[in-house]
Amino acid sequence: MNKLYGNIQGLKPSLKKKLGNLYRRRVPANRLYTAEVARTLAALSQEVGRPVSVLLARNGQVRAVAVGDASALPVPEHAYLESRLSGYRILHTHMAEGGLSAPDLSTLFLHRYDSITAIDVAAGLPAGVHLAHLVPPDAEEEDWRIYPARPWDTYLEWDYGAVLRALEEELARQDDLRELRDGAGERVILVGVDEGQGPESELRLEELTELAGTAGGVVVHRELVYRPNLDPRYAVGRGKLDELTLVAYHENAGTLIFGIDLTPAQAGAIEQVTQLKVLDRTQLILDIFARHARTPQAEAQVELAQLRYLLPRLVGKGKQLSRLGGGIGTRGPGETKLEVDRRRIGERIHRLSRQIERIAKQRREARKSRKRNRIPVVAIVGYTNAGKTTLLRLLARKGDEGEDKLFATLRPLTRRGYLPGYGEVLFTDTVGFIRDMPPALLTAFGATLEELFEADLILHVVDATAAGACEHHSVVEERLREMGLETPRLVVINKIDRADPFDRMQLEERLVGVALSALTGEGLQDLTSRIARSLISSGLPAQPWAQYDMRPMG
Repeated sequence: MNKLYGNIQGLKPSLKKKLGNLYRRRVPANRLYTAEVARTLAALSQEVGRPVSVLLARNGQVRAVAVGDASALPVPEHAYLESRLSGYRILHTHMAEGGLSAPDLSTLFLHRYDSITAIDVAAGLPAGVHLAHLVPPDAEEEDWRIYPARPWDTYLEWDYGAVLRALEEELARQDDLRELRDGAGERVILVGVDEGQGPESELRLEELTELAGTAGGVVVHRELVYRPNLDPRYAVGRGKLDELTLVAYHENAGTLIFGIDLTPAQAGAIEQVTQLKVLDRTQLILDIFARHARTPQAEAQVELAQLRYLLPRLVGKGKQLSRLGGGIGTRGPGETKLEVDRRRIGERIHRLSRQIERIAKQRREARKSRKRNRIPVVAIVGYTNAGKTTLLRLLARKGDEGEDKLFATLRPLTRRGYLPGYGEVLFTDTVGFIRDMPPALLTAFGATLEELFEADLILHVVDATAAGACEHHSVVEERLREMGLETPRLVVINKIDRADPFDRMQLEERLVGVALSALTGEGLQDLTSRIARSLISSGLPAQPWAQYDMRPMG
């Protein structure tokens, strides 16, 4: 027998069987209900003495039966549809007149059902009928249209399918208008959480906005929630989730991105309540890495990080592991492996780890060769999007152009350069850092970060235009200390062509750095001379022939 939901305690087996037989009923796709279904529901409600609810798929098949009101029905585990409606509707009975209740309308809206219909029961027979469905966000009604109460047989020949098609066409038309206005990216809502950090939480929300944009999302709403203590089930609380669901409907957003890491239970509960795709900060960063992974090494490292993050989340994760249709949080070389079992994922992790170790050995051999040639190595590090790649291009006078995106560079790039009066130098660009870097990524990119240990000097690039520039500097320095890196450092205050002069002066004094614009070349001569002096003071003298060649760089 198919499962019955709601309050079924005390019901006789024969009555449970009758309720179970509702699963055999069918309603034509273009009808709200049939006379047979309406009479059966009314008779069962009279016999049970409680409301009876059924969940109907768009093809008219009964998917769930419950004793109780609409909220007693389970939320269907449907896929994320292109339609803004769920593809399910509710038909249930009321034991007394009074129209649709507030919980009825809340259930309709929060789960985006196609419609909700309530049949009044009088002496075991259907009487009045109450109907409501959602309306486009810019309609005059609140969020739904409630039809006047009508006799139950009024709707028997009513073309419900035509009404539904017209509604979806209007929703689609509005979606097209939004796409023309905002672009075709995935529309997302960002949820920052202030756990007592104060102004820093606003900076974190700004950073989350940059991350979402880099991942291809269109941010339609940002919410900063003050929660000193997170809700163990819903993180930000059930009431706030209902508010976000309302915003998502009006903004046609299909994704919630949280600025904190969610537990698997929290992510599943939030998805269940909102019927939206839910990502946390780590998943978003992993997605960006997957988006920018272009070399075999980077792809292997990203896939390894994805699998290590997802492995403990396999049990009970629900829809989050079954989404393979694309979009933020689902792309990447490992996306087709998310539903394999733990054993196969473990084997894949082992193979990837060996592959990355082989690459690391190759890089170590290459570094040994460079050591034999005694060419000094200058590594470039910094917070993501500080301008490291642009600086490498300026110093080496070749290389990739920088992008105004987070984590645009994943693979270590080494270019041969020349310092006037000193000689040849190898400049190496590495992956950028970020606050609260996901441990899975740090582990996976360990081989890449090994390049730093072979450097003779580290250029720490700081974005002078960033709101939290000093904090960014501290984040990177803390990470380098955790790695045990004691290589001499030279701070480079970058993007001075766009920075406020007062902010630039403060940073130069506080960080004792060299001011530079990697884009325009302003300050390059001062930087190269400082690099040369630092190398010489480290015991790496200038190449003899270079002392007679004083050509300026750039």
